[in-house]
Amino acid sequence: MTLTALQTLARLVKQDRDALLVRWRLQVRELPSARHLDIPTLNDHIPSLLDELATALESNPQQTIPETLAEASPPAHGLQRLKDAFDIEEVVAEYNILRGCIHDLATEHGVNLQGQPFHVINRVFDHAIGQALQTYATQRALEVQQRREEYLAFVVHDLRTPLFAISLTGRVLERTLPKLALGDDAARMLKSLRRNVQQLEGLVRKVLEENTNLQTDSGVRLERRWFDLWPMVEALLDDLHAVATTARTQVLNRVPDDLVLFADAGLLRRVFQNLIGNAIKFTPGGEVIVGAQVSESQAMVECWVSDNGPGIDAEMLDKVFDKGESGAEGDATAGLGLAIVKTFIEAHGGSVAVQSEAGLGSTFRFTLPMQAPAG
Repeated sequence: MTLTALQTLARLVKQDRDALLVRWRLQVRELPSARHLDIPTLNDHIPSLLDELATALESNPQQTIPETLAEASPPAHGLQRLKDAFDIEEVVAEYNILRGCIHDLATEHGVNLQGQPFHVINRVFDHAIGQALQTYATQRALEVQQRREEYLAFVVHDLRTPLFAISLTGRVLERTLPKLALGDDAARMLKSLRRNVQQLEGLVRKVLEENTNLQTDSGVRLERRWFDLWPMVEALLDDLHAVATTARTQVLNRVPDDLVLFADAGLLRRVFQNLIGNAIKFTPGGEVIVGAQVSESQAMVECWVSDNGPGIDAEMLDKVFDKGESGAEGDATAGLGLAIVKTFIEAHGGSVAVQSEAGLGSTFRFTLPMQAPAG
């Protein structure tokens, strides 16, 4: 009798598969993350799972579920549901809803689920849930780790410019101030400063070398506020004064003194720091101009950093914001600064671009929404 019940239920699952899917979808649509999905995306591997369930019901009841489900697809389903923004409770819920639909189907056709049928159904669904959740949780953990590594790479990269400025200032003081004027104590302090900065620079290089797998499409948390742009740029230029002086590069702040932005000031400072630092680096003895203006519609603000350096080769223009496509060959940080710029600007809902012509310099431009988002 048990085998007859198993075979009957297997036939019903095959025969009424489409109706089962319709019934299942109506209930799963109540899950918040499922409401916006089209039918193929919502179904995903569920039709295959029904086929696998029918196979398990028809097979030797003593056979283990992992053996029966040799072609099982729950792991792929777990990855898909992570992409669909399901939370882990919703993944469990959709399987249990399908389990309930199977029970309803059996009841409607008078199939007794007690004993072996009940056991097989539960083993199939419990095994599927376990596989899907394991894959979901593993991938989720990998993404969290990747975001942490990316954030660390961003932060450590941004430490290089102020560290270089401190180191350079110390070396300039040692060269320009006579030892007698400094005194023994001051001279020892400058040497100690140099040693400690070198140690920090070494640590920064090590961290960057260990975090080269940058992905620029990660989420960035924004802390927007209203602030004046001109003072922020002016303070940054003051910080970079020693670097610019050594390179004999003139840096001009042409930002209107009444321009106010609604953005994350900390992230925007890092954007300007990267762009201005690059411009100084590639324009020794030249001129760098930092500017900004509000669009005619008052909806956007455009900012730029231009230089009269050697420019960028035409074949590189479409790649400069990709990690590894700019900077010195063999440098673990190659292109990281511009990748940071692109990530931070796009996180604000803006865009970034570059214009350049060989021998005539380069201009990096980015736009930001001028107003706070509604709501």
